Amino acid sequence: MSTYRQLTQTEIEILENNVCWAEDWQRVMVAEGFKPYNFHRVMFYGDIRLGEFNKQVEVTKGFFKHSGINDATLRNVSVGDDCLIEKVGNFINNYTIGNDCFISNISTLETTGDATYGQGSTISVLNEMGDGNVVIFRDLNSQLAAFMVKHSRDKLLKQQLTQMIEDDLRVQRPDRGTIGNNVKIINTKDITNTVIKGDCEINGAARLLECTIMSSRDASVYIGTGVICENSIICDGCSINNSVKMQDCFVGEACQITNGFSAEASLFFANSFMANGEACAAFCGPFCASHHKSSLLIGGEFSFYNAGSNTNFSNHAYKMGPMHYGTLERGTKTASGSYVLMPATIGAFSVCFGKLMHHPDTRNLPFSYLMAYGDDCYLVPGRNITTVGLYRDIKKWPKRDKRSRQSKKSIINFDWLSPFTVGEIQQGIKILESLRSASGDNVSTYNFHEYVINASSLRKGLKYYDIALRIYMGAVLKRAQKEGYLEKPEDETGVGPWADLSGLLLPVSEEKRLINDVKNGSIDNIQQVLERFDEINNHYAQYRWAWSYQLILDYYHLERLDEQACERIREDYVKARRAWIAEIRKDAEKEFALGDVEQEVFDDFVSKLDHEIDFEN
Repeated sequence: MSTYRQLTQTEIEILENNVCWAEDWQRVMVAEGFKPYNFHRVMFYGDIRLGEFNKQVEVTKGFFKHSGINDATLRNVSVGDDCLIEKVGNFINNYTIGNDCFISNISTLETTGDATYGQGSTISVLNEMGDGNVVIFRDLNSQLAAFMVKHSRDKLLKQQLTQMIEDDLRVQRPDRGTIGNNVKIINTKDITNTVIKGDCEINGAARLLECTIMSSRDASVYIGTGVICENSIICDGCSINNSVKMQDCFVGEACQITNGFSAEASLFFANSFMANGEACAAFCGPFCASHHKSSLLIGGEFSFYNAGSNTNFSNHAYKMGPMHYGTLERGTKTASGSYVLMPATIGAFSVCFGKLMHHPDTRNLPFSYLMAYGDDCYLVPGRNITTVGLYRDIKKWPKRDKRSRQSKKSIINFDWLSPFTVGEIQQGIKILESLRSASGDNVSTYNFHEYVINASSLRKGLKYYDIALRIYMGAVLKRAQKEGYLEKPEDETGVGPWADLSGLLLPVSEEKRLINDVKNGSIDNIQQVLERFDEINNHYAQYRWAWSYQLILDYYHLERLDEQACERIREDYVKARRAWIAEIRKDAEKEFALGDVEQEVFDDFVSKLDHEIDFEN
């Protein structure tokens, strides 16, 4: 902690000669090595703390100016070492500023009474007219947000979580606004009641009001031209630029929001990209994207989602080209108004008969397409398992995680086959087999609710689901062999249904255990809740084996796993993977035949498929 002293009479005279003035020079305290020469036309009110000003500051590339304060009015302000503050049109009031900051051409930087810094507000997502179901604060992640939304009707749980967050905020909320080290704020109008962590750049923003910006050295935040941000939290590695308007929002790590996007009462988590459109009461989980002016994300929960234009449904079912975002893990519309159904979809949606339809039962037919032809909706079960798009997604999403190692608050499990998805596949198989059993094999179509399934689609769906099952079982067995365990799990945690908390795959039993621990007081602070999510994720392999062990025994009609059984499962795994790759190759050839893909791109993609055999052992 810096040691401060009062100004000497000589220092006061130098400052006054440089047209500086103080309401009371006795309340201006300075660091031991303070020199007064680089202060010009500065007015000091209240209690002032000034560091040492010895270094040059790079104001733009190759242009350096000496640190100091010029043309500014300060009231109750602490300024760290080697800052350059100049051209403050109105004043800086009640703020603590760190070291090596550059603040220039701003209007107002102020903390007023009862500042919250955007933390502790309760917003309503999924239902814009609701009572509020998510409390936003700096440590929020996609798991906790999903947990709060999912169980918002549990009054005791909601009350306990809210109280924990309030207790946490009461301890860590600063008395006044703070600016961390190495922060650059230029050409900005008003910043009020805002905490700005280190290594952040704010350039040309219009207004920041009641905000917390969680920037850091390895994951800096950029706030750009025309941005208006109120009562919101922006996490590490984000970029908010080009006239974005945001109110009552939480923006998670490494998100980009730009080009006039407007958002209200919405959540955006890890690696999301939003431009041009609008969001209201939206829960945007990891890897959400919206590019079009006509896109309105309202009252929905999305993840690994690319919002196409409302007018042309511009999101392709599959593409080999490098710019494609791919078919998406949580349910997304595709070309021609069809929809890809993935296991985590909150119900399935299709554009049929000119309106949006919703049937939760279709969730049990994962990796499927819905397509409208005239007045009929056709369901193609399991089709997405063997598309170019899914294959590219499996490879690319982990590579597109732009978060730094130190700023990964939200948990993202990238496994496309897991107890969660494979559990849905099992349900899909049961549904298709029951349809075939009820109607027989000598029919051309099967009816499932309002949907039509062609007989050929049903047979292929069963084939694709079986391929996925064998790939999953072989992959899990291979991991178990490497880890040195093949025996029956001693702990049955993981057996039973699984859930997806916006990126965290977990046994439902563990989710229920967390609920009970919060309600009975075994967990009494919000950090313990967040730590429990990490603990569950750290035990994912163990829980997965507990779930998969019985699946393998049942599928192969075994009483135990011996060497002979393991070899048979491995052979099935290799055959299934090769069948899967062969189907994806067919899909790529079909796209190439349409003339949409250049020869070089096609050859590169096929070459990657040829190397899939490298991953069999």
